[in-house]
Amino acid sequence: MTIQFTYNVNPSRIVFGQGTSTQVADQITSLGCKRALVLSTAFQADDAKKLAADLGNLSAGNFTEATMHTPVHVTEQAMQVYTSSGADCVVALGGGSTIGLGKAIAYRNDAPQIVVATTYAGSEVTPILGQTENDLKTTVRGANILPEVVIYDPDLTIGLPVSMSVTSGLNAMAHAVEAVYAENRNPVTSLMAVEGVRALHEALPKIVENPTNTDARSQALYGAWLCGTVLGTVGMALHHKLCHTLGGTYNLPHAETHAIMLPHTSAYNAPAAAEEMQPLIDLFGGSIGGGLWDFAKSLNAPLALRDLGVDETDMDRAADIAVTNPYWNPRPVEREAIRGLLQRALDGSRPE
Repeated sequence: MTIQFTYNVNPSRIVFGQGTSTQVADQITSLGCKRALVLSTAFQADDAKKLAADLGNLSAGNFTEATMHTPVHVTEQAMQVYTSSGADCVVALGGGSTIGLGKAIAYRNDAPQIVVATTYAGSEVTPILGQTENDLKTTVRGANILPEVVIYDPDLTIGLPVSMSVTSGLNAMAHAVEAVYAENRNPVTSLMAVEGVRALHEALPKIVENPTNTDARSQALYGAWLCGTVLGTVGMALHHKLCHTLGGTYNLPHAETHAIMLPHTSAYNAPAAAEEMQPLIDLFGGSIGGGLWDFAKSLNAPLALRDLGVDETDMDRAADIAVTNPYWNPRPVEREAIRGLLQRALDGSRPE
């Protein structure tokens, strides 16, 4: 069989291992920068302020109002702080919300980015920015969106609550599950995707059992890196379209939405992508949708969109939006079929 494909590798520097979070200052200077604006959510403000203090003269201060789905008005506030502080780079400490803000700043002014990852988001290694304005979430790709340096220190994830660890890990899995049937997939990305899912499949139950298991935390970060890396090199399909629709329109929590939707979108696409998904089908006991649902349930992950505060009428609007300018997908995106999928996700029923 003749093999032919195109594979674009994203040029991030990955610094992985226990204790690597002490290298932030070295990474700032390695980029030729002198003043870093340290970003975080309000929840992680104390940690971000400590990091800024530790950086000393390399710190341009903090912006601690990063928000999920990267609202444009928050980015505009951060841009003002970036300019007034005299910063020449950003350090994003946290998960997807903070990473998204760093990307949004870089998208506008090409600021070099260093990410200190504290969750399993995976978005830190993608050139993709999702941002929200007027209840609509849109995505853009660009070389300047990709962070230059990513630091993975499993010690920083020890304090990540178990519930957030689970949903963050399932979010990362979603990136890889879609990657195996992506339109522009290739043998390298498929191998990375399956390995990323395998690592998280093994690590998450261990974290639930013992949240301070450093080996499991490290394995989960490894899986998240692989899943995120794959997302950054292939296209997205139905799963991400639906999650962007639900998250941007109804301001739903990002990781929880991905966790709930993943079994249902996987089941929807399985008939059309069975060959590509076979390694994952085997990993989850012969049924990708049902197996993912069972796995999520065993981890006490959220299973129903109702639990996030949405209802029947929200699903009608979401189905309409989802079939408008749909992403490429291996199975046709049909309105009634999507509405049925959303109903099952709303109720939290196990996919067939």
